[in-house]
Amino acid sequence: MLSVRHLILFSLAVPVLAGISQLQADPAQSPESMLGLPADENPLGPQPGADHPLDTPENPYAMEEKIVRDGRRLFVDFNCYGCHGGRAGGGMGPSLRDAEWLYGHEDADIFASIAEGRPHGMPAWGTKLPAPQIWKLTTYIKSLNTDLEPSPPPANPSYPNPPPRRDIPGVTAGGGDQ
Repeated sequence: MLSVRHLILFSLAVPVLAGISQLQADPAQSPESMLGLPADENPLGPQPGADHPLDTPENPYAMEEKIVRDGRRLFVDFNCYGCHGGRAGGGMGPSLRDAEWLYGHEDADIFASIAEGRPHGMPAWGTKLPAPQIWKLTTYIKSLNTDLEPSPPPANPSYPNPPPRRDIPGVTAGGGDQ
């Protein structure tokens, strides 16, 4: 004889088993459609970053000492060093001083990384900062490990002559630690 407890457990198990068998019968059916959600809505909520690529015109700033200093000030003011380290050598976020960049090291690539954000922690700043500030940050980042870098870290005694980080016409590498 079945007790009330067994009947309750059985009545709860039948819909679950029916749902599993339905998924096995039609694996293309999405969990969203089973929940009655429209297919184009993401049940996880909004995703970080812009919903479309932002315009990336050419950098309006030359590699001038004043612009690089302004970019350094913004880097500090916006707490970029909180993730990338005080002299952009890395921390919780990647180093901005090295030669290998996952998303590219051209001006437009750096601008896009700042404006649109990147997976695994880089927030999108394009809706929070005006383009001129993002370009100044870009110019500062491009100055890292060059003669134009303001406040470079001391030279690394175990690696005194690092190769140039990137090609910038008229600028030589130097000034710091890789």
